Amino acid sequence: MGVLALLWGSAFLWIKVALNNGLSPAQITFTRCALGALVLLALTFGARKRLPRDRATWGHLIVAAFFCNALPFALFSIGQQTVDSGVSGVLNATTPLWSLLIGIAIGTERGTHPVRLGGLLLGFAGTLLIFAPWQQSGLVGWGALAILAAAVSYAIAFAYMGRKLTGKGTAPMALSAAQLLTATGLSTLALPAGGVDSVDINAVGLVAVIVLGIFGTGFTFALNYRLIADEGATSAATVGYLLPVVSIALGAIVLGEALTLRVVAGMVVVLTGVGLTRWQRRTPSASPLVGAEQSVASRTAAP
Repeated sequence: MGVLALLWGSAFLWIKVALNNGLSPAQITFTRCALGALVLLALTFGARKRLPRDRATWGHLIVAAFFCNALPFALFSIGQQTVDSGVSGVLNATTPLWSLLIGIAIGTERGTHPVRLGGLLLGFAGTLLIFAPWQQSGLVGWGALAILAAAVSYAIAFAYMGRKLTGKGTAPMALSAAQLLTATGLSTLALPAGGVDSVDINAVGLVAVIVLGIFGTGFTFALNYRLIADEGATSAATVGYLLPVVSIALGAIVLGEALTLRVVAGMVVVLTGVGLTRWQRRTPSASPLVGAEQSVASRTAAP
């Protein structure tokens, strides 16, 4: 989760740089999907894993690629044209909450422990404290609505992937490669809507979109798929709370940006909330004597 947050936390920066240096939202969406797919295909074939071959899995991949890649990638690029980065961070951080609501609705999050629920709410409160959206512009408008819709789309995708794709016998790496390959095809269909214009990109924009595609899409998506497979959709979605912490920490360390007391307090609250979401009830293990007695009994009862 930490590595995923570190790589994913810079995605907003690279999108903004690419937009400011000659690329349209449709072009960014297609390029990051294509580059990410190439990275994951290379890793999949290098590990001697096979892509899915049955039609049912590819049908599920089309749905997942639309809601997890093609649609949110385009919505984030569109929204960031008019929305401040702080508002974008807050709206993106609603993903874990939407994931929880969807999980409860479809029955995959029954019996959510109050500690984990409190952690989700505390993480969002910390995000609000970090960004203080009430001090910024753009909280209401089409751009903000686009980013909020992207967050909901991510939540839908996480739940769908966890229910229809993971744990079905295909390696997470192969699934992630197949899904980004599918997303590349879907985003190609959207190129006529602003994606076939002449490209006036400079070196800065080119580097930004390459980094976004390879690291901010390819490697992060493989990690995200593994997290969904191991811990479920809601737990995977909580990485959204760590993204602003990573971006702010990098800004302070690399760029020397100032940290206010409010921001530091928000980072502490976020980390505490994420820690609570990782809480799991431990059941006491049976003593060696009890285990031995049960083993003997099972052998005696066996036909």
